[in-house]
Amino acid sequence: MSVAPNRPALGTVAYFGLALTAGTYFTFAAVQGDYGLFRRIQTNAERERLAAELATLEAEVARMENLTRRLSDQYLDLDLLDQRAREVLGLIRPDEIVIR
Repeated sequence: MSVAPNRPALGTVAYFGLALTAGTYFTFAAVQGDYGLFRRIQTNAERERLAAELATLEAEVARMENLTRRLSDQYLDLDLLDQRAREVLGLIRPDEIVIR
Protein backbone atom coordinates (compact mmCIF):
# COMPACT_ATOMS: atom_id res chain seq x y z
CA MET A 1 0.00 0.00 0.00
CA SER A 2 1.80 2.98 -1.26
CA VAL A 3 0.71 6.47 -2.20
CA ALA A 4 0.13 7.08 -5.89
CA PRO A 5 3.08 9.02 -7.37
CA ASN A 6 0.86 11.20 -9.62
CA ARG A 7 -1.00 12.80 -6.75
CA PRO A 8 0.82 15.67 -4.91
CA ALA A 9 0.86 15.71 -1.15
CA LEU A 10 -1.74 17.87 0.60
CA GLY A 11 0.95 19.92 2.40
CA THR A 12 2.57 20.90 -0.90
CA VAL A 13 -0.74 22.07 -2.37
CA ALA A 14 -1.50 24.06 0.79
CA TYR A 15 1.98 25.62 0.76
CA PHE A 16 1.71 26.77 -2.87
CA GLY A 17 -1.87 27.96 -2.33
CA LEU A 18 -0.76 30.02 0.67
CA ALA A 19 2.22 31.41 -1.26
CA LEU A 20 -0.02 32.34 -4.20
CA THR A 21 -2.53 34.04 -1.88
CA ALA A 22 0.21 35.99 -0.08
CA GLY A 23 1.81 37.01 -3.37
CA THR A 24 -1.53 38.19 -4.74
CA TYR A 25 -2.24 40.19 -1.60
CA PHE A 26 1.15 41.90 -1.55
CA THR A 27 0.93 42.68 -5.27
CA PHE A 28 -2.50 44.24 -4.77
CA ALA A 29 -1.23 46.23 -1.77
CA ALA A 30 1.80 47.43 -3.75
CA VAL A 31 -0.42 48.76 -6.52
CA GLN A 32 -3.53 50.07 -4.73
CA GLY A 33 -2.58 50.32 -1.06
CA ASP A 34 -2.07 53.48 1.01
CA TYR A 35 1.57 53.60 -0.08
CA GLY A 36 1.03 51.92 -3.44
CA LEU A 37 1.78 52.89 -7.00
CA PHE A 38 -1.56 54.61 -7.67
CA ARG A 39 -1.28 56.67 -4.48
CA ARG A 40 2.24 57.73 -5.47
CA ILE A 41 1.05 58.88 -8.90
CA GLN A 42 -1.81 60.79 -7.28
CA THR A 43 0.57 62.40 -4.76
CA ASN A 44 2.99 63.46 -7.51
CA ALA A 45 0.17 65.02 -9.54
CA GLU A 46 -1.06 66.90 -6.48
CA ARG A 47 2.49 68.08 -5.73
CA GLU A 48 2.85 69.46 -9.26
CA ARG A 49 -0.52 71.20 -9.02
CA LEU A 50 0.41 72.75 -5.68
CA ALA A 51 3.82 73.84 -7.02
CA ALA A 52 2.10 75.63 -9.90
CA GLU A 53 -0.34 77.26 -7.47
CA LEU A 54 2.58 78.32 -5.26
CA ALA A 55 4.35 79.92 -8.22
CA THR A 56 1.16 81.82 -9.09
CA LEU A 57 0.73 83.01 -5.50
CA GLU A 58 4.38 84.05 -5.24
CA ALA A 59 4.00 86.13 -8.42
CA GLU A 60 0.87 87.74 -6.97
CA VAL A 61 2.68 88.51 -3.71
CA ALA A 62 5.59 90.04 -5.63
CA ARG A 63 3.17 92.20 -7.63
CA MET A 64 1.39 93.36 -4.47
CA GLU A 65 4.72 94.10 -2.74
CA ASN A 66 5.75 96.17 -5.76
CA LEU A 67 2.51 98.16 -5.64
CA THR A 68 2.85 98.64 -1.89
CA ARG A 69 6.42 99.86 -2.26
CA ARG A 70 5.39 102.26 -5.04
CA LEU A 71 2.75 103.82 -2.76
CA SER A 72 4.96 103.98 0.34
CA ASP A 73 6.29 107.14 2.00
CA GLN A 74 9.85 106.51 0.80
CA TYR A 75 8.88 106.17 -2.88
CA LEU A 76 5.69 107.62 -4.30
CA ASP A 77 4.63 106.81 -7.85
CA LEU A 78 2.27 109.62 -8.87
CA ASP A 79 0.87 107.71 -11.84
CA LEU A 80 -0.05 104.78 -9.61
CA LEU A 81 -1.53 107.14 -7.03
CA ASP A 82 -3.63 108.79 -9.75
CA GLN A 83 -4.80 105.39 -11.04
CA ARG A 84 -5.78 104.16 -7.57
CA ALA A 85 -7.63 107.41 -6.79
CA ARG A 86 -9.62 107.04 -9.99
CA GLU A 87 -10.49 103.38 -9.32
CA VAL A 88 -11.23 103.54 -5.61
CA LEU A 89 -12.62 107.03 -5.14
CA GLY A 90 -14.03 107.60 -8.61
CA LEU A 91 -12.15 110.87 -9.04
CA ILE A 92 -11.74 112.63 -12.38
CA ARG A 93 -9.84 115.71 -13.50
CA PRO A 94 -11.74 118.94 -14.22
CA ASP A 95 -10.76 118.87 -17.89
CA GLU A 96 -12.00 115.31 -18.54
CA ILE A 97 -15.32 114.24 -20.01
CA VAL A 98 -17.00 111.14 -18.58
CA ILE A 99 -19.05 109.01 -20.96
CA ARG A 100 -21.36 106.44 -19.41
